[in-house]
Amino acid sequence: MTDFLTTTRTFYDAVAEDYSEQFQDELATRPLERAVLGLYAELVGSGGKVADLGCGPGRSTGHLGRLGLDITGLDLSESMLAVARRENPGIPFHHGSMFDLPFADGSLDGVMCWYSSIHTPEPELPRLFAGFHDALTPGGHLLLAFQVGDEPRHYDQPWGHPVAIDFLRRRPEFMEALLEQTGFTMLSRTVREPMNEERTPHAFLIARRPE
Repeated sequence: MTDFLTTTRTFYDAVAEDYSEQFQDELATRPLERAVLGLYAELVGSGGKVADLGCGPGRSTGHLGRLGLDITGLDLSESMLAVARRENPGIPFHHGSMFDLPFADGSLDGVMCWYSSIHTPEPELPRLFAGFHDALTPGGHLLLAFQVGDEPRHYDQPWGHPVAIDFLRRRPEFMEALLEQTGFTMLSRTVREPMNEERTPHAFLIARRPE
């Protein structure tokens, strides 16, 4: 497994239960995020087949399921998936990498990458986005969320666990350019200011694979 994928898996396997408890009610306190997810669900359409890639504990996965989408989750971390399955018993969750998707080309109406591209090095992003593009049916929609900025934030020994990882921040215009180079058409860009203890703005991009 590529080094950054191994680091990501090891990190989230170690912190899964603490992470899940810390962010258990996060969506309940974030109306803008819920609005973006609602818009995305409406664009995909009721019953649309969507994959939440890098789904973590499955909070966003479950939310989209409750909005009427045919949702499935995928994550590198078995520990995160254990939480996701426990909290969302009616949703299928799969162990795997965003770089090796278990979906046939053109089989998805939607792909969501909700803060899960933030550990992918910049040179690997075109390959990541190409996989998203291939998995979507023509007319399918991508939702991408990430922190805005130029410098990474390093997390070392969270909750006392002997692991560390970098959270890579991006500029919306940079990510949009990569998506357009991959063949996506941009539909919307939403950027909100930091909340509570956050240090940077957050961006939410919606793009579409052309018909």
